[in-house]
Amino acid sequence: MNDPQMEDPIEDGKLVELTYKVIDVKTRSTLTEVEYPIGYVHGVNEILAPQVTAELVGKLPGDVIEVPIDCNELFGERDESLVVTDLIENVPEEYREVGTSILMENDQGDTKTFLVTRVDEKTVTIDGNNPLCGREVIFRLQILTVRDATPEELEHGGPIEASISDVVGSDQTVRPV
Repeated sequence: MNDPQMEDPIEDGKLVELTYKVIDVKTRSTLTEVEYPIGYVHGVNEILAPQVTAELVGKLPGDVIEVPIDCNELFGERDESLVVTDLIENVPEEYREVGTSILMENDQGDTKTFLVTRVDEKTVTIDGNNPLCGREVIFRLQILTVRDATPEELEHGGPIEASISDVVGSDQTVRPV
């Protein structure tokens, strides 16, 4: 690792890029893994749970941290009234695959996302609980980049995508393959 005095620690106004895994404490299985780096401006665009974001303060590129999270605190207790099973013929065909997200709206216009969690020959089950409800997990984060955010990144809340000419150079010709 480089000299820590030459590196910027995570603090407000820093652009941070990282990858992470969410690991179930009981089974030790990986529930979610983000391999392609995500980026945000710390203190401007908090894309992670507040407990996770708080633990990132002061960390440096190359650091790997683990943050235990009780998802009941984060998402609330599991609500079984948000689990609905219906006959498959009552469910549109596009919603008959496990993992499909369904945005539903109540009479007041409030929306909630449900996830198809089970499909068999006769029924489809959807669940409006967060998939992490009722679990204790560990967020394992690897910090890749920490630097001062540009004014554009501060306004946007994260990294600005490079144009193709930034990648290949303005004197190059780009053609589709």
